[in-house]
Amino acid sequence: MRKPNTLFVGQAIIDLTQVASTNACALELLSKSKTAEGTIVSTFHQTDGRGQIGNKWESAPGKNISLSAIFYPDFLEAKDQFLLNVFVSLAVFDFVEKHLPRSLASIKWPNDIYVGSQKIAGILLQNSLINTQIRSTVVGIGINVNQALFLSNPPNPTSLRLEAGFDFDLPALIPPLCEFLESRYLQLKAGKIVPLRQAYLRHLYRFGLPANYQRTNGETFVGTITGIDEIGRLKMEVGGKKEVFDLKEIRFI
Repeated sequence: MRKPNTLFVGQAIIDLTQVASTNACALELLSKSKTAEGTIVSTFHQTDGRGQIGNKWESAPGKNISLSAIFYPDFLEAKDQFLLNVFVSLAVFDFVEKHLPRSLASIKWPNDIYVGSQKIAGILLQNSLINTQIRSTVVGIGINVNQALFLSNPPNPTSLRLEAGFDFDLPALIPPLCEFLESRYLQLKAGKIVPLRQAYLRHLYRFGLPANYQRTNGETFVGTITGIDEIGRLKMEVGGKKEVFDLKEIRFI
């Protein structure tokens, strides 16, 4: 595998044959020492990966990308931590769009990557805070690459192979992913918040389109996504009124 063309992301890669969770491994590293920023923990056989809200992430052995990256975004205040979702989502979106250039890739709020109406990648961020600042973040990324059969019967999976019609060289995909991560992270570090937010909205799944959703009480409704507020909540227009939703307050249907 070639070295990524980066300053720091992926310059140190811990490549594991098998691990329960790359995020758990990265967090353990952080608990022992200040690991170099941009260190990657990677495996092609993750046995207990997690997604948002404790969902399990299915990944067949030797078929997909499962990795975690360590960052120290201490230039961000805790109230701005949704910007970490923005930079990582855009990086993974960039990666998918590069390998499926004619696809209808998008970012499903807050940080899933879709192709059409199917999920191709998931992201799990675990942040550590000191007072009002972010001390570190572990960015977990799962990308469906060569898997064609999903045994757990998730609702809407797809993969690079299913979309492109051929298998991909897994190790060869790690360097470009590292390069996209670093590019978007440096954009965030340089304070280019407005263009990052604009790009996130431009690629947001269902943005500006009426669609069906469900509240936590089971009520379904038609809403239109109009934006994301400062702390990352979903802004919608519902029946002519403006509403905002946190992650656990709405379900896409």
